[in-house]
Amino acid sequence: MTPQELVVCALDAQKHAYAPYSSFIVGAALLTRSGKVYKGCNIENKSFSPTVCAERVAIFKAISEGETEFEAIAVVGSYKDGTYKHFCAPCGVCRQVLSEFCAPDFKIVLGDDSGDCEVHTLAELLPQAFAL
Repeated sequence: MTPQELVVCALDAQKHAYAPYSSFIVGAALLTRSGKVYKGCNIENKSFSPTVCAERVAIFKAISEGETEFEAIAVVGSYKDGTYKHFCAPCGVCRQVLSEFCAPDFKIVLGDDSGDCEVHTLAELLPQAFAL
């Protein structure tokens, strides 16, 4: 699957985001080594702390289904008015969660609705991940 195809999956996942407080909707699409794609969207809560990011939704869905080997994740983010953030990178918490399950060379694709994308490695976005 190309990075652009994975971004299209993330754009589809974004449609299900629940973000009534920030009005910032995020979609993620996680590609497993077996070729399956797990989608996630951000889900907010009025007390904010229980809010969960799209990337963590996708990875937790995959882990809960027995998937443990991952190739890449695509992330897109926009405001509800359709204005895209060029580009929306995973937050620090999501980067740390990804480092729990993914190798340093795991690909993180940042995309938007124009078809543009950038590809980074997890090591580039989280150079000093916390590890025991």
